[in-house]
Amino acid sequence: MSTLQTLDRGLRALDVISRAQGGITVAELAGELNIHRAICYRIVATLEEHLLITRADDGRLRLAVGVAVLASRFEPEFAADAKPLLHGLANETHATAFVSAADGGDCVAILVAEPEGTVLTVGYKVGSRHPLTQGAAGIAILANRPESSRDPEAVKQAREAGYSLTKGELERGAVGIAAGIRLPAPVRASGLVERCVGVVAIEGLDTGSAAEAVMRTARQFESLLSA
Repeated sequence: MSTLQTLDRGLRALDVISRAQGGITVAELAGELNIHRAICYRIVATLEEHLLITRADDGRLRLAVGVAVLASRFEPEFAADAKPLLHGLANETHATAFVSAADGGDCVAILVAEPEGTVLTVGYKVGSRHPLTQGAAGIAILANRPESSRDPEAVKQAREAGYSLTKGELERGAVGIAAGIRLPAPVRASGLVERCVGVVAIEGLDTGSAAEAVMRTARQFESLLSA
């Protein structure tokens, strides 16, 4: 199936702008897209017209309110489709399963599912917040980002293994496993924040099989987001 070149460039432009901390100039964007500056100006004008990007006083391009509107419309659909996967993970691992998202320098639980038929579970509440640098969820999100020389050892290990494993970092005796969910370029451009999926338990967690289940579920989420 052939693709529309102009639409493809527009989506790629959104992705580049979404990743540019502090914004990006039209000239820089044209260079990133490997296109003539005149073509880039037309793409920028179209995205501006649809309120997807804005030009700040310094001339740099940033995401605009239209992106947030699109993301807010997607979230209810994501939650509805994600819940069966999350409940399946909780029941398979006999642990509390969660989806967490990045919010600035914090990691926030946005979906939680508890296993059926289990007497004791970890009470992980939606809205629970902790630094990205602590806990399996935060480390998994950091490991999904481009490699940096400043990455702590836990992030390097998680990136190599494909999942993060922490013990007792957020709660005494708690074991957490999480894997980052890789977002397709159009989804990243829509403003959907970075997220991960994982499980947490106090004791009795088979970390080997749980890690496999978590990584498999992360790939299922990625397929869901790409559909």
